[in-house]
Amino acid sequence: MQDQHQQEVRRVPLGLVAGLSAALLTAGGGAAWIAWNSFMSSQIPPAPTTPKSSQALQPTAEEKVQVYWLNDVNNRIEVVPSSIMLEKVDKPSEILEGAFKSLLSGPADPALTTTIPKGTELRGVALEADGVHVDLSKEFTAGGGSASMTGRVAQILYTASSLDPASKVWIEVEGKPLEVLGGEGIVLDQPLTRENFEEDFAL
Repeated sequence: MQDQHQQEVRRVPLGLVAGLSAALLTAGGGAAWIAWNSFMSSQIPPAPTTPKSSQALQPTAEEKVQVYWLNDVNNRIEVVPSSIMLEKVDKPSEILEGAFKSLLSGPADPALTTTIPKGTELRGVALEADGVHVDLSKEFTAGGGSASMTGRVAQILYTASSLDPASKVWIEVEGKPLEVLGGEGIVLDQPLTRENFEEDFAL
């Protein structure tokens, strides 16, 4: 009996259907048609809505930063920037940390190159009162001639000063300021700036 009662509740009363049908035939006007559509719409439950996720409403913010590679331009090696996107962070040091992790992973573009030895790790990067301090592992000093050494210093310097091109940069290896790089003895008068690097070195 309960099932039969539920079926009757869901079923549109035949008398009402017949009455509206007759109205459609006799009136022939728009009012009857509107009445019929209104009645049928009231019998159909609204489609459930799917709530949007908070992630869709609040997309992840990103931060753009420049990483510097080497490229052969008209038979001359130049330092060239490449933009990467990082997740939004609060501290500039965290932006630079993300930039250096990308730099030490190597370029994704086969047209670009790096002279930073594989296995070089970032031990830390800090923005202090006297400039940007970049601490690298001992692998940074391994192998290569003067051109390779100069190129890798340029990559570190330009990436470290990507947030402020006028920044003073200190390059450290295993926590100590790097004074001489490589067997050929490239002397680094620190802190370095883009301006004095371009005056003192040629790629």
